[in-house]
Amino acid sequence: MTDTDERLRRWRLVLGGGGADGTGCELTGRDAAMDRTLGALYGGTGSASGRGADRSAGLGGSAPQVARWLGDIRTYFPSSVVQVMQRDAIDRLGLSALLLEPEMLEAVEADVHLVGTLLSLNKAMPDTTKETARMVVRKVVDDLEKRLATRTRATLTGALDRSARVNRPRHRDIDWNRTIRANLKNYLPEHGTVVPERLIGYGRADQAVKKDVVLCIDQSGSMAASVVYASVFGAVLASMRSIATKLVVFDTAVVDLTDELDDPVDVLFGTQLGGGTDINRALAYCQGLITRPAETVVVLISDLYEGGIRDEMLKRVAAMKAAGVQFVALLALSDEGAPAYDHDHAAALAALGAPAFACTPDLFPDVMAAAIEKRPIPIPEA
Repeated sequence: MTDTDERLRRWRLVLGGGGADGTGCELTGRDAAMDRTLGALYGGTGSASGRGADRSAGLGGSAPQVARWLGDIRTYFPSSVVQVMQRDAIDRLGLSALLLEPEMLEAVEADVHLVGTLLSLNKAMPDTTKETARMVVRKVVDDLEKRLATRTRATLTGALDRSARVNRPRHRDIDWNRTIRANLKNYLPEHGTVVPERLIGYGRADQAVKKDVVLCIDQSGSMAASVVYASVFGAVLASMRSIATKLVVFDTAVVDLTDELDDPVDVLFGTQLGGGTDINRALAYCQGLITRPAETVVVLISDLYEGGIRDEMLKRVAAMKAAGVQFVALLALSDEGAPAYDHDHAAALAALGAPAFACTPDLFPDVMAAAIEKRPIPIPEA
C-alpha cells in the first residue's frame, strides 16, 4: 500500500463513507469490520463494506450486542483509544444503565473516567453488580497507586526534611547550601573559604508528625476524575507517619472520610457524585479541624461554583491564611487540564494569596512539597 492509499484509507475511516467523502476508497476485511464498529458509535451514512450499503449509528439496548461491540473495539484499537470510545458511548448513547450489569463491567476497559461513572451510579447499583464494580474500581486504584505512590512519598519526605531544620545538626544532617548562604558574611578572601558560625541542618521528620494536611474535595458530578485521584493521593499521604492527613468531601453536605483512608476504594464508595455545592460549609468544617495553623496545608479541590455564601467563603480563606495556614486551591486534579470553573472566585482567591489552577497528578507531589516548605507554588502555564 502506498502512502497515498494509506492516507485515503484513514480518511475513509474518519469520514464514514458515502458519496460526499471524496475518497473513493473501498474497505474490505478487517477495515470493513472496524468501520462498522466506528459506525455503531459515531453514526453517519455510507458503506460498512465499501459497496454502498447504508449504515446507522446505535448499539441499541441489547446487552449481548453491546458486549460484542466492547469486544470488537478492544480487538481493533489500542487501550487508550478504547477508553475514549467507551466514554463516548456512555455520553452519546446513554449506556450508563448497562454498566449496572456485571457482564458489562467485566467487558469494559477500566480507567479513571469509568470509575467516575460507576461512582455516580453507586446508589442505583444492584447488589449483584456492586462486587464486580468494586473489583473494577480496585484495579484502577491499584494501578494509580503504583504509578503515583513512590514519587509522592520521596518528594514529600524530602520536603519535610528540609522544612524541619535544626541549628545544631549532626554532620550528616547539615544542609550545606543554606549553611553557606547564612554565613556568606563570614567569607575570608585570603583563605578562599567561609567560616560557618551557624550550622543549618535537616530535621528527622519521619520520627513524628510534622505537618497536617486537609484535603477538601468537591464531589459534584463534574469533579469525578479529581475525586478519584484525590482519594488515591489521600491514602498515600495517610501512609506517611510524618503527615497527619484528613479527607473531607462535600456537595451541599459535608462528609469526613478520614477513617476510610486506609483503603481508597472505601473512600471512593463513600462519596456520592452529583448534587449542589457549598464550599463555605465545607471550609467551615475544615477550619474546625485545624489545631496547628502554621504547620497545616489545606487543599481545596473544586471548580469553585459556589452555591453557599460567597463572602463567607472568602473570609474563611483569608482567616486561614492570616493564621499561617498554607492554602492551595486546585480547579481540577486530573490529566485533562483546566475545566470550566468560576473565574471570579478564582481571581478572588488569587488576590488573597491562594492562586487557583488545574493540576495534573504528576505535578501534585511538587505542589504539596512547595506548600510544606512554604515556598512559591509551581503553577503550570495556562
